[in-house]
Amino acid sequence: MANQKLIAGVDSSTQSCKVVIRDGVTGELVREGRATHPDGTEVNPAHWVSALDTAISAAGGLDGVEAISIGGQQHGMVALDAQGKVIRDALLWNDTRSADAATVLNKELGGNAETAKQIGSVLVASFTATKLRWLADSEKDNAAKVAGVALPHDWLSWQLQHSKGEALDFGKLFSDRSEASGTGYFDPTTSQYRRDILAKVLRTDREIYLPKIISPAQFGGTTPSGIPIAPGAGDNAAAALGIQAQAGDVVVSLGTSGTAFAVSETPTHDASGQVAGFADATGRFLPLVCTLNAARILDAATRILGKTHDEVGALALTAKPGANGLSLLPYFEGERTPNRPHATGVFGGMNLNNSNAADIARAMVEGMLCGLVDAVDALEKLGVNVKRIILIGGAAKNPAVSQIAAALFGREVLVPPAGEYVANGAARQAAWALLGGDSAPIWDLGKIEKVSAIATPDVVERYRTLRDRTENWI
Repeated sequence: MANQKLIAGVDSSTQSCKVVIRDGVTGELVREGRATHPDGTEVNPAHWVSALDTAISAAGGLDGVEAISIGGQQHGMVALDAQGKVIRDALLWNDTRSADAATVLNKELGGNAETAKQIGSVLVASFTATKLRWLADSEKDNAAKVAGVALPHDWLSWQLQHSKGEALDFGKLFSDRSEASGTGYFDPTTSQYRRDILAKVLRTDREIYLPKIISPAQFGGTTPSGIPIAPGAGDNAAAALGIQAQAGDVVVSLGTSGTAFAVSETPTHDASGQVAGFADATGRFLPLVCTLNAARILDAATRILGKTHDEVGALALTAKPGANGLSLLPYFEGERTPNRPHATGVFGGMNLNNSNAADIARAMVEGMLCGLVDAVDALEKLGVNVKRIILIGGAAKNPAVSQIAAALFGREVLVPPAGEYVANGAARQAAWALLGGDSAPIWDLGKIEKVSAIATPDVVERYRTLRDRTENWI
């Protein structure tokens, strides 16, 4: 339609790149595309550019698009030399090799409570700062070359501003508060980088280029063809924007990782390390709990049981709550919350009675979700007023997940229509920057399903018993 104002939103996630092109005023989806990323926790960022190009082409290109914004996986380390070239493959958020560096850095900053006070969060292996310290200690030659550091989404926004083969200009590197708050050298309360912490992390006094911080409704640059680029956001902040979360909403997102986060008017500083005190994409805050293991637990279930995702869900619903005593601690890739980077998965309570496909399927879904029940509990203990739980992400599409989630949370769960909420949030941000105003435009999300179930607190307690019993041996 001639009167449409087309905007593009991108989700450059761990596993794939998604592009949505929407009407900036109504939010109507016009076209979309996607492309896959390589597996692994260490990736050449060139693959992200290639996937973005493929996804844009699959979405019909950017003809007519008046603004674009990129949401992306948080924390990853993209180390750049003086010419702006990538020094080594990027370490992603789920790479745990820097776990020991995180422990050391927390001590160097004065302990967990002092670290949380300074940067809003206790450092774990996911944070960029810990990866940079690992680089300084384990790859000294590469560390000596570091002239700049970017994260995945702001690195892509930077690439968008340059033609192929053009020299890269550090002055065009920009980001937003939400992404910067996951670095470990940024204070979300003051919205300022902590360059003193960065110098300590890299063991250097050299000046390091960092992305300038752009306000939520500001453009940071343009593509060579003249399309303005909004600041973008970390994936969870973009999802909160895409789902139009308000104070009192807790969003539980089941992607590669599992996250529970809430929009807050005030910053948080959790000395326990469970809740990360991030910034959101609107100028507010986003207290967040992240688990490393979510949708991939269901992927594992499909391989173990030889079933499709829908068949695993259907099987799980045929089993009794609690899977006849079978519990799963789903630490298949280590874990971030609780901080057990070297842990592995554990089945507990297995016997001849529950050694069947239905109980195994149920235990795997319940185990994946129980970590998120703990996450919401941690937010509540920090003072977050939980009024609604909104379930999103790829795993939320599984027919068993919302039913079992409602039982485990012991309250109604809201499930919006399946959608690319990170990409939608990026698109909504681009629309905000394009259209102006005090806040992002309100779009119709479609029919939101309300799911209730009989509460099963005993299942959560059995899971927590297994969690605590294994603390010292996995």
